[in-house]
Amino acid sequence: MTALPNIPLVQRGDDLAAIILRGARDAQIELQDGDVLVLAQKIVSKAEGRAVRLRDVSPSPRAIELAREAQKDARFCQVVLWDTREILRVRPGLIVVETVHGWVCANAGIDRSNVAPHSGDDEEWVLRLPADADASAHNLRERLRAATSREIGIIVNDTHGRAWRNGAVGVAIGVAGLPAVEDLRGQPDLFGDELQVTTVGLADQIASAASLLQGQADEGRPIIHARGVPMMRRDGSAREIVRAKAMDLFR
Repeated sequence: MTALPNIPLVQRGDDLAAIILRGARDAQIELQDGDVLVLAQKIVSKAEGRAVRLRDVSPSPRAIELAREAQKDARFCQVVLWDTREILRVRPGLIVVETVHGWVCANAGIDRSNVAPHSGDDEEWVLRLPADADASAHNLRERLRAATSREIGIIVNDTHGRAWRNGAVGVAIGVAGLPAVEDLRGQPDLFGDELQVTTVGLADQIASAASLLQGQADEGRPIIHARGVPMMRRDGSAREIVRAKAMDLFR
């Protein structure tokens, strides 16, 4: 894995494909079939105009009620509600929801860190997840295929907490050009016995590994190039990762 250098601060409307190609050239990387590029969700959301200025948000009665429960800004809670399918848990300082995308996460993935546009204003901004990160990944893959004639995998990753385990990790929220989940059932194990239940969260593994290089603070390394990932060749979608509610024993 290699962090692409010289990535600028991304703003609304920026061409991520062009930024990737410049970064690859600066890193002296020629893209090859089977390579995977992992992009931090923030730069995808910023390029797609998903930043929200809280001054422009009018909280609904439900947002005001939620703000009292969670002890948060009612305007922030309104943005959370925009991207929420179901509220699962609320306590002071935390709102856990199922998002419209199907993710179970804190605050619908709405983020305040490293968000404000770079225009010199001191307004408070928050950033929503991409409206459809699979589509974002697919469109970017098509742009890179047209520019390089290479079959590249794309992952959009975000940092999520985990039930029952401390510490946030990188997870895939958008996937194109590779399986999100690999089904190994039917393959032999080391002793020739057939695997019965083994499925592997391939996209999440790659997303988490890339997060080690991306960092979580002021590193400025939002695009990671991966080569040599052992994987089956097929197109995939982050929707594969979402466990069906009927199979969820804890809700």
